Amino acid sequence: MKQKLKTHKATAKRARVTGGGKYMHLKSARTKYRRKKDPTRNRSLNQLSVMAKGDAKKMKRLLPYS
Repeated sequence: MKQKLKTHKATAKRARVTGGGKYMHLKSARTKYRRKKDPTRNRSLNQLSVMAKGDAKKMKRLLPYS
């Protein structure tokens, strides 16, 4: 009997998969010194961004059933 693969739970909380198979994540630098940053930049930090192709390859192993 073939064994099931385990989902990496920490990664599952930080990334999600779109319907087309792209991996989305939140940008870094969101918590510290938000008062100094431009409001436009702060708003863009709240939005999800597409993960780089190299990182997306790693996600396939960490999130096998997503």
